Amino acid sequence: MHRELVTDRLRLRQWGVQDRAPFAALNADPIVMEFYPAMLSRTESDTFVDRIEDHFDKHGFGPWAAELRETREFIGYVGLWLWPATLEAPFTPAVEVGWRLARQFWGSGFAAEAARSAIADGFDRLAITEIVSFTSTINAKSRRVMEKLGMTHEMGDDFEHPSVPLGHPLRPHVLYRLQRSEERPPPSRL
Repeated sequence: MHRELVTDRLRLRQWGVQDRAPFAALNADPIVMEFYPAMLSRTESDTFVDRIEDHFDKHGFGPWAAELRETREFIGYVGLWLWPATLEAPFTPAVEVGWRLARQFWGSGFAAEAARSAIADGFDRLAITEIVSFTSTINAKSRRVMEKLGMTHEMGDDFEHPSVPLGHPLRPHVLYRLQRSEERPPPSRL
């Protein structure tokens, strides 16, 4: 069964073959990938999509392909990801909300709009009680999105990302949390 989430301007849907080329271009953009240790090759990008699709198959959720409702143009991904206890971080296991958008779609509120829908789906349909988000300490743009989502940051939760080399400026990470609230409105769905 194919599910999707719909917001005022966006559709979050399952991935299709047509998404792979624009996703690879996004992953090869040095500005989009500024706060990741490296850009991705086409093969690495396709492998990441394979991992996303496998995550959906195993868990019933994952990072959705995001598109503009009006034009159906692919803009990136937004969704939830389960980090197992095998990720050596003090907050795991945990469900993370994350996003990666092509830069021409930055500054329009799309990441927060889509993330709100993914979070609501996680709290309501999946009955998740806490969702986290994390990024490099120096990634001010993503931190602003987390704050717009109502997520909270405690310095004691910050950590060194084990997948980033020691001494690398992207290794220090901040962790934001959001607890399920009974007052949450239901997500938009089709």
